[in-house]
Amino acid sequence: MNLSDFVSKTLEELITGIKNAKESESTSGADINPGVWGDTKDIVKQGLMKMSGHKTVTIVEFDVAITAVERQGTKGGIGVFVGSVGLGSQGESRKENSSVSRIKFSVPVALP
Repeated sequence: MNLSDFVSKTLEELITGIKNAKESESTSGADINPGVWGDTKDIVKQGLMKMSGHKTVTIVEFDVAITAVERQGTKGGIGVFVGSVGLGSQGESRKENSSVSRIKFSVPVALP
């Protein structure tokens, strides 16, 4: 999965999860993602912000490890691959160099 797909899917799943949780508010008595009021300094200390219209903005933080792999070699075998599941057998000889980089970033989101 590439980084853009990961970020996109993560935010989509987060929003969908919150929407689904909000649907149970009336039966559970919970208040999912309520509006936050108070002193701006206190709100910012909690990692939140306010946008126009008084909607609360949450900072979604990502800390992603990206692995780059450079391979040389031969590969032979058979397999059936469905999504991220691989079935089968194979033989392989290779030389591999890899490096891992970390990326940290934040995305402000006004959640439902």
